[in-house]
Amino acid sequence: MSKAVRLDPQSPAPHVADSHDLIRVHGARENNLKDVSIELPKRRLTVFTGVSGSGKSSLVFHTIAAESQRMINETYSAFVQGFMPTLSRPEVDVLDGLTTAIVVDQQRLGADPRSTVGTVTDANAMLRILFSRLGQPHIGSPGAFAFNVPSVRASGAITVERGSKKAVKATFSRTGGMCPRCEGRGTVSDIDLTQLYDDTKSLAEGAFTIPGWKSDSFWTVRVYAESGLLDPHKPIRDFTEKEMQDFLHREPTKVKVEGVNLTYEGLIPKIQKSFLAKDREAMQPHIREFVDRAVTFRTCPECDGTRLSEAARSSLIDGTSIADACAMQISDLATWVRGVTEPSVAPLLTTLGHTLDSFVEIGLGYLSLDRPSGTLSGGEAQRVKMIRHLGSSLTDTTYVFDEPTTGLHPHDIQRMNNLLLRLRNKGNTVLVVEHKPETIAIADHVVDLGPGAGTAGGTVCFEGTVEGLRASGTVTGRHFDDRAVLKETVRKPTGALEIRGATKHNLRNVDVDLPLGVLCVVTGVAGSGKSSLVHGSLPPGAGVVSVDQAPIRGSRRSNPATYTGLLDPVRKAFAKANGVKPALFSANSEGACPHCNGAGVVYTDLAMMAGTASTCEECEGKRYQPSVLEYRLGGRDISEVLAMPVTEAAEFFGDGEARTPAAHRILGRLADVGLGYLSLGQPLTTLSGGERQRLKLATHMAEKGGVYVLDEPTAGLHLADVEQLLGLLDRLVDSGKSVIVVEHHQAVMAHADWIVDLGPGAGHDGGRIVFEGTPADLVAARSTLTGEHLAAYVGA
Repeated sequence: MSKAVRLDPQSPAPHVADSHDLIRVHGARENNLKDVSIELPKRRLTVFTGVSGSGKSSLVFHTIAAESQRMINETYSAFVQGFMPTLSRPEVDVLDGLTTAIVVDQQRLGADPRSTVGTVTDANAMLRILFSRLGQPHIGSPGAFAFNVPSVRASGAITVERGSKKAVKATFSRTGGMCPRCEGRGTVSDIDLTQLYDDTKSLAEGAFTIPGWKSDSFWTVRVYAESGLLDPHKPIRDFTEKEMQDFLHREPTKVKVEGVNLTYEGLIPKIQKSFLAKDREAMQPHIREFVDRAVTFRTCPECDGTRLSEAARSSLIDGTSIADACAMQISDLATWVRGVTEPSVAPLLTTLGHTLDSFVEIGLGYLSLDRPSGTLSGGEAQRVKMIRHLGSSLTDTTYVFDEPTTGLHPHDIQRMNNLLLRLRNKGNTVLVVEHKPETIAIADHVVDLGPGAGTAGGTVCFEGTVEGLRASGTVTGRHFDDRAVLKETVRKPTGALEIRGATKHNLRNVDVDLPLGVLCVVTGVAGSGKSSLVHGSLPPGAGVVSVDQAPIRGSRRSNPATYTGLLDPVRKAFAKANGVKPALFSANSEGACPHCNGAGVVYTDLAMMAGTASTCEECEGKRYQPSVLEYRLGGRDISEVLAMPVTEAAEFFGDGEARTPAAHRILGRLADVGLGYLSLGQPLTTLSGGERQRLKLATHMAEKGGVYVLDEPTAGLHLADVEQLLGLLDRLVDSGKSVIVVEHHQAVMAHADWIVDLGPGAGHDGGRIVFEGTPADLVAARSTLTGEHLAAYVGA
């Protein structure tokens, strides 16, 4: 191999192109940032820290990364930009030295029923090509192995416009891999008809019991009653066989109701289209409750849950079908791929092998490609997104990570740290928002925001090295070396929650008693079976209040007051004090400013350019009609109440003329979880991940139940906030509740009364109980990975 020889002597003066080694931010004012100005070194690892809500995401994601992506989008033509998301320019005076930003955030992957780990990482696409080339018998193109592609056949006459027009007969067929029974979902649904209607009543008497189907609804109920196909005055149980067939299963048919052309469709296909085609997690709570009650899902009997047609499952490579390959644990699949030696597909095998090895390297080797993407935790979803960037040849790129250690056991954090350092060492700028001291410790540069959260944050408290942070006296610096100590005495259980023969996912016939009346922590490496045990195996009817990791949803009209239900008692209190309707005090109803429809801002769409939002001139951003703001409670109007922080509102509704016990209780719960600084009317879209997690916890604390199950409540929490969370968990237990926490944070483990450790590894190497007992016994034994790390953490 020849190599070029450099003959010219090295120039002593640096080239002007090498002088751009800083990302300069001046005057950043996005969300709660207060005119922030910083300079970040390029090709270094910079960690942004600070309490939850201090402005880290506003600076990193909504300012630096957002402007980089906006400027890249502007390089495309106006036509292409019309198909891309429109991004507005961040509130900042100067942004200099930006490079292409690749954002790896914690947004959950799309939870479409047909979305799997294999489809979101392109591993399935490569497997399909492999089987279409090597599979025996050969059944067709890659689409023949795709569970999202149905088989299609058609025939008829087509007109060919070439010279003299003539009609020719043509047939068309496409072989897809979709199972025709379950349509590629892997499950089929059985509908309990007793939950859809009361068969003792007629349609005219309001037989339907489906949420939202009111008797006067023109599009739903009346189309059945007035279709002419059914007798609306006959009880449903007296329908003839033909009427029942038309009622439940009739194909879409055009009917006329009061002179309007409408489509009549059988009840079962209509329910399947309107309810079952949607992702369950995205449904409103009352709709989800109805679906859970009315619909039972079972594995498709035709494809046995593989989603694939019989033909796709019949084509084999070395005795393995594509369904078998997708069901394998990825670490095993990587070994199988290396065993396929066929020169004609060597480039494909190399790329597929590299993708699968990246899964293993990033600690996700325990997943399988057929795992639905909606079932991944936030940390798992983020690491799946990282896979496409591992081994990338790009340099001088800015990688932006949002708490990459979320959901990771201390044993796995070192592996994640090595990946971040590897990206940096290739000449990339790595920006990380993080709370874990293990990751902050590897930073070349630290930016600490604060000093508080919300309006009390938004300033840079410290900028420099890790050692400088330790000595800085900021909230992060003071708590950086905090270590929880083991309890001297632990609480005694008052009973036990028995789990017998748990086999969900990778659990190996697990029997365990989770103690009640104490703080019980379930831990273990990522993928060891913790969530399967706690969320998937608890006996029904145990009075369990489950707070999982699913993100809270809300538009810019949603705020803490609407999400927690606080606005209802507040509206009623205003209505009672002024003798008017409660609806007047809703910015989404009668009281809304007519100019901005209660949004407080007026949005102007500028097509392919970012739309602009200007404060409404009529209501000055208060969202209400002027007449509504004349009504007062305790000397305040409704807009002033919504502008209050939680702590001030708790005093306001606690006593005096505005005393409202229902509102005060909700505000007390918000203060308990450390959200005392939040404004009641702050849009949910502006809350940080940690704030949303705690807002969700506050709402669940109101539910009636003796057992609380919390899934990683420390996600997004600063070191200083973890102490407050431990106090909250203690108060819950002391009030007679039982608290079961799935957690990796050593401070929570050390504070537990009882620990259940799963492992010893992930996937098929896990699924067993490797330790049960007190934290002190776990540290003394050091028999598991968790025990070793907890011992090191407490200094034992």
